[in-house]
Amino acid sequence: MSESVFSVSQLIGYVAFICGVFAFTQRDDRRLKVSLIVQSLVYGIHFFLLGNLAACASNGVSIVRNLASLRTRSRYAAAGLFLIALLAGYFTVHGPLGLLTIGAAFISIYGMFWLDGIALRICLFCCTILWLTNNILSHSYGGTALEFTIGATNLITIMRMKRDAVTAAAVS
Repeated sequence: MSESVFSVSQLIGYVAFICGVFAFTQRDDRRLKVSLIVQSLVYGIHFFLLGNLAACASNGVSIVRNLASLRTRSRYAAAGLFLIALLAGYFTVHGPLGLLTIGAAFISIYGMFWLDGIALRICLFCCTILWLTNNILSHSYGGTALEFTIGATNLITIMRMKRDAVTAAAVS
């Protein structure tokens, strides 16, 4: 059953929307990760209130992932996070819908620990597609707007970063 567009859970989703848009305007990887921590916290509360525990757990994994990736790029840390995501999925996925967000958690762990710059943002764009699908099916209005908007914002940021790289190469 879908909720009113002005229910508490949906209003929190709109706050997550604002946090997420801000995060994906960041060209600096560190600022992106810190901003994503805040967005994931708010988003996790939103999905908890919607009753989508897999999405809530995936956001919990995202918080831990972003905190860890700020301090290390260790493959051991990534392996630990893969295990946490696997356990989160085991305990919260009860159907195909839950696989979308847990799948996004796995992809984003890879991105945060193995990629940076444009490649990281392309990886996160793939996660956005999974989250967008989840949000449409979960009747998350703010979440749907968030993923659509951050997908577009992320693509614009990627283009700006490519332009900056071309300009920097021409100057050298």
